[in-house]
Amino acid sequence: LEPGYAYFRVTQFQEGTGELLSNALQAHVKGPMKGIVLDLRNDPGGLLTSAVAVTSMFIDQNKLVVYTDGRAEDSKMRMNASPEHYLRGRGREDYVRRVPAEAKKLPMVVLVNGGSASASEIVAGALQDHSRAVIMGQQTFGKGSVQTILPLGSNTATKLTTARYFTPQGRSIQAKGITPDIPLEGPVDKAAALRLREADLSKHLSEAKPD
Repeated sequence: LEPGYAYFRVTQFQEGTGELLSNALQAHVKGPMKGIVLDLRNDPGGLLTSAVAVTSMFIDQNKLVVYTDGRAEDSKMRMNASPEHYLRGRGREDYVRRVPAEAKKLPMVVLVNGGSASASEIVAGALQDHSRAVIMGQQTFGKGSVQTILPLGSNTATKLTTARYFTPQGRSIQAKGITPDIPLEGPVDKAAALRLREADLSKHLSEAKPD
């Protein structure tokens, strides 16, 4: 990477991911900078709140990050770049506010591939829709559905798909994924060539918006 660019890799969206990235941005985004690179390649996803936190570091407060939609009213949800949507638990410090203001202004590239799924697709889609970052790489996995586990008794349960995730501009992530602004063909990767995407799975949920 050329001097002047800050590179950050997120391997999974876990409980402490947002705070770790906040600390890294404070340490490395300083002085004259050319841009930021956020690497989400092969990131399988994780916590929705963590994805919202990471996105909030690069866009203006209260902007829409992602929303869900389904047939039932309780399946409809909107997640914005605001503390109540990314902080888990009351009384926690808002670590996003510690991020240097330059992080919201510097040119930004997000790297994705077929292994980028779920929460990583939410981040990439939001930054793309808000024209905050250029997305580079390969089409992402396409995991954009919400599952609810319903207990059935006798130590059994069923998993029911109740909603889909949509980017701020209303693009469904399910089975389609995020299309890069700049497609990149990397060196031949046998593992990547064999990797299934959501649309390849039997009986996958289509990306069409529910009625």
